[in-house]
Amino acid sequence: MDELREQCTRSLSPFARRPTPAAVVTQWATADIEPDVYGDGGVGGEVEREVADLLGKPAAVFMPTGTMAQQIALRIHADARPSRAVLFHPLCHLYCNEEGAFERLHGLTGRPVGAADRLVTLADLDAVDEPVAALVLELPQRMIGALLPAWDDLVAQCGWARRHGAAVHLDGARLWEAQPFYGRPHAEIAALFDTVYVSFYKGLGGVGGCALAGPTDVIEQARLWRTRHGGLMFSLWPYAADARHGLAAERPRMADRWARARSLAAELVRVAGVDVVPDPPQTPIFGVLIDGPAAALQSAREQMAIRRGVWMFDRFWPGQDGRPTRIELTVGAHLDDFVPGEIAALMADLSVLASAET
Repeated sequence: MDELREQCTRSLSPFARRPTPAAVVTQWATADIEPDVYGDGGVGGEVEREVADLLGKPAAVFMPTGTMAQQIALRIHADARPSRAVLFHPLCHLYCNEEGAFERLHGLTGRPVGAADRLVTLADLDAVDEPVAALVLELPQRMIGALLPAWDDLVAQCGWARRHGAAVHLDGARLWEAQPFYGRPHAEIAALFDTVYVSFYKGLGGVGGCALAGPTDVIEQARLWRTRHGGLMFSLWPYAADARHGLAAERPRMADRWARARSLAAELVRVAGVDVVPDPPQTPIFGVLIDGPAAALQSAREQMAIRRGVWMFDRFWPGQDGRPTRIELTVGAHLDDFVPGEIAALMADLSVLASAET
């Protein structure tokens, strides 16, 4: 599959054709970059201050991975409370993609709340009958189509946590993409939460890394835990330099990308055998549902790669009980290679090929 994907000249996947190392190094060469030493000063400190300002938090710390950042945040919140229980959506990254690390490394107890196919509700939280250390909310909820709660619902859920003595942590890996939906500054959204994690490599297109923002005392503890996790590298500046570029060049484009996602979704729902979720999209990320089993869709993807030189998708989620297979579409710079109407036509071809396989 990798060889076939590399042969494609264009891609609908944001991860299939990332900037080459040479292109990234060239970008660094033309930028004013002051290196850090073990995360102290330089462009790393500059990015930390920028993120803290954007999110309206007193402090922020650069972290190598979101996995590390979120586990550390939850550990700190739990250590300050009499409970080790952490609430989260059943499909959140902490629960599904980190091999139980929050339990094994930090002694936390995970409590999924609500149903996997929808957002967490206030009623789900009201049903919790034990002390809670922290509530984790992901904006957007990526695995169900990048859905977002209404603002009043979000405020109510954060208020629930406060009334129950729990911290509120934001998994904001895609907060940059979610902000236009609310039409509020990043800081106003972040103000609902005690701590906020944001990614630099997803929508911002960096080579990696993230930041954790929050109160000064919490972030100072997070720096200590970063060392304990082995995350304090001698030089963070390559990641921080790319993050600074993404914050300046990619973050301001999110509103336009959301608008394009809505326009693209409106085209796709007119294609036979294709649907979108949610309709309309609430972020530049949304799900595309295509009739047919996953195996047929994979075969159709390979045929499209060979015939059209276009890589249609990476990940997919098979439907249950005859329901369509879901793929994910993210509007970003990689879609600038496609003219208006072309993506809908490609999806139509993919659907026809998949149907022929069944």
